Amino acid sequence: MFCVMPDQNVAVRLRGLRKSFGPVEAVAGVDLDIADGEFFAMLGPSGSGKTTVLRMIAGFETPTAGTVELGGRDVTRLAPFERDVNTVFQDYALFPHMSVRENVEYGLRVKKVPRAERRERAAEALRSVRLAGFEQRRPAQLSGGQRQRVALARALVNRPRVLLLDEPLGALDLKLREEMQVELKELQRRVGITFLFVTHDQEEALTMSDRVAVFDQGRIEQVGTPAEVYERPSTVFVAGFVGTSNLISGEAAEAVLGRPGTFSVRPEKLRLVLDLDAPVGDGDHSATGRIAEVVYAGAATRFVVDLDAGPRIVVLQQNLQVSSMDVTGLRETRVRLVWDRRHEFSVAS
Repeated sequence: MFCVMPDQNVAVRLRGLRKSFGPVEAVAGVDLDIADGEFFAMLGPSGSGKTTVLRMIAGFETPTAGTVELGGRDVTRLAPFERDVNTVFQDYALFPHMSVRENVEYGLRVKKVPRAERRERAAEALRSVRLAGFEQRRPAQLSGGQRQRVALARALVNRPRVLLLDEPLGALDLKLREEMQVELKELQRRVGITFLFVTHDQEEALTMSDRVAVFDQGRIEQVGTPAEVYERPSTVFVAGFVGTSNLISGEAAEAVLGRPGTFSVRPEKLRLVLDLDAPVGDGDHSATGRIAEVVYAGAATRFVVDLDAGPRIVVLQQNLQVSSMDVTGLRETRVRLVWDRRHEFSVAS
């Protein structure tokens, strides 16, 4: 479930981590190693345990069982201020009555860092998030993306070993969120510290992270690179939660694939063929069915196909040379779906 790393390369190590709130076990035994300098995402639906894990790493929650190590040091029972981490929250938590520079300097001032050093480090942090020249502005004078960058600068100014990010882009609109995804990844590369990012947004996790841990019901279902988690989901939950996946099982698997089990095929791996008699390659599988629904989405069209063998399958096709009028007229048409056998993967139920 997880990869054990040499001690000198580990920024965060969790062993047997559990957290119960009364009869509810929010985290049910998590083992995880996160490398120095890694951009690591914890992905899962609401209530899956990912945020509780983040809060135990930060020191805001005490584990019911298990240990938290930061840089090889057991910090399980230490207070948040005794840990070499900083946290960035979704709501920014900026002081509205303070200027940008005062917000960034605040943690250093609490630590009684001399004024000259505070100014220098705050200026460096603001440059790192591309906000040089904004020192005298108040949070109300900034856009949502700029306020988020101030919150990042305030966390980075303390030079933590690990930066914890709790759904920091959740309050932004779609376009700004996509821009900030790119900026965050670039920032992490520049500063070189470990980023541990919590999100329920699959695209966000796949876009930004070096590795992803997929959570469900307090446990880690799979850990891997974005490509591994997307292309080779190890369980039915991962296949269904990370992007859209078609699951073929039971009698349908026997009829279409010639073998028992549960198999995952991504919608974009399927080819929709109108000629039912068209030859199928030796390395391909195919199945016939009827188009039940057509959803035109500009750059691509999503076809919902009821297979003759039983299951309902989704096909994603790029609109390279077609318009909405071309594709919507295909509803109720009989078609053949074809896919390379290398793109179907057995998944655990």
